[in-house]
Amino acid sequence: MPGFLQVGYYYFFSSQVRRSVVYGEQPRNRLDLYLPVSIDEPKPVVAFITGGAWIIGYKAWGALLGQQLAERGIIVACIDYRNFPQGTISDMIKDASQGISFVCNNISSYGGDPNRIYLMGQSAGAHIAACTLLDQAIKECGEGDDITWSVSQIKAYIGISGGYNITNLVDHFHRRGLYRSIFLGIMEGEQSLQRFSPELMLQDPNVGHAVALLPLIVLFHGTGDYSIPSESSKKFTDALRRVGAQVQLILYEGKTHTDLFLQDPLRGGKDELLQDILAIIHAGDAHALSEDAKAGPRRRLVPEIMLRWAHNISPF
Repeated sequence: MPGFLQVGYYYFFSSQVRRSVVYGEQPRNRLDLYLPVSIDEPKPVVAFITGGAWIIGYKAWGALLGQQLAERGIIVACIDYRNFPQGTISDMIKDASQGISFVCNNISSYGGDPNRIYLMGQSAGAHIAACTLLDQAIKECGEGDDITWSVSQIKAYIGISGGYNITNLVDHFHRRGLYRSIFLGIMEGEQSLQRFSPELMLQDPNVGHAVALLPLIVLFHGTGDYSIPSESSKKFTDALRRVGAQVQLILYEGKTHTDLFLQDPLRGGKDELLQDILAIIHAGDAHALSEDAKAGPRRRLVPEIMLRWAHNISPF
C-alpha cells in the first residue's frame, strides 16, 4: 500500500500522464500516455497491454512501468481493453489492435517516433498482445482487410511472464482458481483454444509467410513463477525458433509472477528487468545507452520487510 499510494498520486496528479485518451467506440477503448519531461526530439514508444487474468485487467496497472520508462525518455501508451464477461478473447484482441493502431497513427502528435514503436504485454496482456501481433501478420498476408496498422511498424515484441499455449494452461489455471468453465468462456470454448494459442498457431503451415513479417520477439519470465510457469515462454521460444523467427529468451532465477512487475520496481535500486527492457529499446542509440548507464538507482517505495511479506503471501 505505501508504494501503491505513491504511484497512485503520480498517476492522478502528474502533468506527464494523459489519462483515458479515447482510441475507439467501446467503453473500455481508452489508453493512458506517460510522457517524458522533455521531448526535444521524437521519442521511442511502448504500446503496453496490461495483465489481469483476462478478467481484472486495467490500464492503470501499467502506471509503475509507465513512470519508470518515461523517466528514461520513453513514451508509454497503456492500452485498456474489454475484460470478461464484458467481452471474450476476440473482443480483447480487437481492442488491443485498435489501441495499437491509434498509437501507430497518432503518437507523433505527442512527441513519439512512429518508426520506433515496441509492443509489450505482461501476463494475460502478453498473451493478448502476441495473438494480436500474429493476427495482424496473417491479415497482411492477404487473409484479412481493414488494415489500419502494420507489423512493420513494430520494432520488437516484448512478452513478460506470458502464456502462449492456452491448451496446456487450462488445468493449471483450474487448480489455481481460474476455473475451467470460466476460462473456456473467456477463450470462446474448448474448440477455440488452438486458435488463441500463439505457440500452436505457429504450427499451421499456412502462417509461414506471416511469421516472416514478425519483428524481434523477446520473452522475459521468472523461473519461480507459479501463476504461469516459465516453461510457457521456453516452449514458445522453441516454437518460434523452429519456424525461423528472431527470438530471445531471458529467465530470472527464482523470480515469481509479481516479483518482476511489482516487488522489484517497488524495491528501488537497480531493476534487472527494467535494464533489460531499456537495452532492447535503446539498442543502437549510443547516447541513450550512455544515459542509462549513468542513471542512478531508483528510489525505494516500500520497506524491504514488507516486500518479503508480499513475496511470501501473494497468491500470484
